[in-house]
Amino acid sequence: MRRFLSALLVVSCTAIIPAAQAVAQARPSAQISENNTTLIADSVTALPDGTLIAEGNVEVLSKGQVLRATKVTFNDRTGALDIEGPIVITNGPNSVILADSAELTDEFRNGLIRSARMVINQKLQIAAAEINRVNDRYTQLHRTVASSCTVCASSPTPLWQVRARRIIHDQQERQLYFEDATLQIGTVPVMYLPRLRLPDPSLRRASGLLVPTLRYTNTIGTGLQIPYFWTLSDSSDITVTPYLTSGGAKTLQLSYRKAYSAGELMVDAAATHDNVMTETRGFFRAVGRFDLPRDFELSFDIGRVSDAGYSRDYGFDDSSTKDSTLDIARYRRDQLISANLTYYAPYFVSTGQTTEARIVGEGEIIQRFTPAIIGGTGEARAFAFGQVRDFTNSGILRDQPRVLLDLNWERSWVGQSGLVGKVRTELGADLYSAGLNSGTTQRQTRILPPVIGAELRFPLAMYTANATHFLEPVAQLVWSQDDPRTDTNEDSLLVELDETNLFQFDRFAGRDRHEQGLRANLGLTWTRTSHLGWSTGVAVGRVISASPHPDAAPSSGLSTELSDWLTTVRLDLANGLQFINRAQLKDDLTVTKNALELAWAGSGWNIASTYTWLAADTAVGRPSDANELLFSSSYNFANNWNADVRWQYDLGAKSSRNAGLGVYYQADCASVNFTLSREFTSATNLQPTTEFGFKVSLDGFGTTPSARRTPSSCQS
Repeated sequence: MRRFLSALLVVSCTAIIPAAQAVAQARPSAQISENNTTLIADSVTALPDGTLIAEGNVEVLSKGQVLRATKVTFNDRTGALDIEGPIVITNGPNSVILADSAELTDEFRNGLIRSARMVINQKLQIAAAEINRVNDRYTQLHRTVASSCTVCASSPTPLWQVRARRIIHDQQERQLYFEDATLQIGTVPVMYLPRLRLPDPSLRRASGLLVPTLRYTNTIGTGLQIPYFWTLSDSSDITVTPYLTSGGAKTLQLSYRKAYSAGELMVDAAATHDNVMTETRGFFRAVGRFDLPRDFELSFDIGRVSDAGYSRDYGFDDSSTKDSTLDIARYRRDQLISANLTYYAPYFVSTGQTTEARIVGEGEIIQRFTPAIIGGTGEARAFAFGQVRDFTNSGILRDQPRVLLDLNWERSWVGQSGLVGKVRTELGADLYSAGLNSGTTQRQTRILPPVIGAELRFPLAMYTANATHFLEPVAQLVWSQDDPRTDTNEDSLLVELDETNLFQFDRFAGRDRHEQGLRANLGLTWTRTSHLGWSTGVAVGRVISASPHPDAAPSSGLSTELSDWLTTVRLDLANGLQFINRAQLKDDLTVTKNALELAWAGSGWNIASTYTWLAADTAVGRPSDANELLFSSSYNFANNWNADVRWQYDLGAKSSRNAGLGVYYQADCASVNFTLSREFTSATNLQPTTEFGFKVSLDGFGTTPSARRTPSSCQS
């Protein structure tokens, strides 16, 4: 009965559609099983024995799978499809099979595909003499070659390939099982594996070995890191990384990750036994973030490390230092509420007293508002700060809690002539409570004098036939009473004058000191942009102060009534060459600070060099001139090779600080990274260190391609 209805449907379709309208009308179709397998073709013929023959642009649709072929013969008694190619079978978005001929069941659950090629997730290609489909889950490929490299007529041999007697693809688990596999680089066999299991490219997370890393340092020797990734659930995993070196070092690292509906957690730890120290070395770090009620967010970064050189010796993240932080914050359009607690733990291995704070706590509330009558923008701030030291010398300041209150207001406007004006005022009050080791406590209340300032900017532009000129003079007048200095100064030890803070009311970094008196901040910038693609610019500025702050160091440029001159000269050429010179000069043109930057970005090249010179100043702990050169460069070769180099040299000490070299090969299917670095400087118990790293990755087996990866295509 079913054969009769199918044939009747086909005959009816072909009979009622005139030949002249065949292109515009739907093609003949037939349902060829009870499970909604549909066949569409240019012509469908029903034979008396129950056989359907479809020819011309044939499409068979079954449970989300689509088969396209030249000719399909369906046997109603056996439910088999005899298919002539070229054949394209699409199984969802992640799997495509190309073949010459095939014999399948009507739902593609079982069958044989000949001279086939399977493409998984548009990355991995597997060519096979034949493919067997089993139970709509397993795909068996015989006499196979697998690779994710682009193969062209001009270069038919892929960069790498895996040849295997058989590959089984488990579509449900998304795993690839290789039997008698041989890895070849080009045509050269480099590794034989009787059994191999790898995730297919559509699987984002799968348990198994990750890419190993070969690493060398002169302190611990040559070592191999072999990480194993283990998926615990859809929201958690752990990575176990053993690390063995030729110097006898044994390290085990564990990295645990867990995602929650309202946050995430990462725990990283390592333990090491080596010959560098007799004690066990290691580190622990826990990082997390969680959403709290009322839009608050909790974040923490808790860590301990055994000694100062451990992270560098074993290549761990430098952020796994001895400080631990806990933060709670809420950010809104006009409000900030935050609290922070930091604990500075000593090293496990080292002991000794230190004057640095052991525990530091901070809390802050900032509220922004718009006054109804005077307009502008106002801001109120309350800040609480406290620290605890662990230091036993008598008379040394230990604990110092404080509460700070600030209120400021500013308003700006633009005149019809283009003149930009701004006024600002600030008020503040501080409450200190300083505890000494002798047992005494010093409490001090400080009302900060009001700060009043006004600023005028007059941007001017001129257009000529050859260039565009931009000129902007800026004048800022600020007044405040003398700084009511406290007996202690911990957060305002250094003050610097540079182009980023020229127009700030207060250039001290902290709260213990404030700029004082009447002062004028003056600046002028000029820029010329040529229509030929190059530009040049000059910026000049200085500060005139009636009462220079006595705590400003001579090298700051702010210790006299007339500050040093700030100058910046910039030149950008059309060929990518860039020149920038920043200098701090006295009136007699004596240079106190200078930084020269040269950079060039050309075709494949990136070169940058910085020369820095700072005059000696014992007030800031610089007994001699600082003289340093920093150079870095990178080059992109045309054949997927990249290289970079960096070098830092202390001209005063006539010695290098550090140097590094990296060579990278990034093809469409593989990446090779080689790095070499040398740290020449020593600090505390750190010794000069040489480090070598080597890493090879083959893209296509559940891996994420490198950020440097450039897809390849065949050139016609």
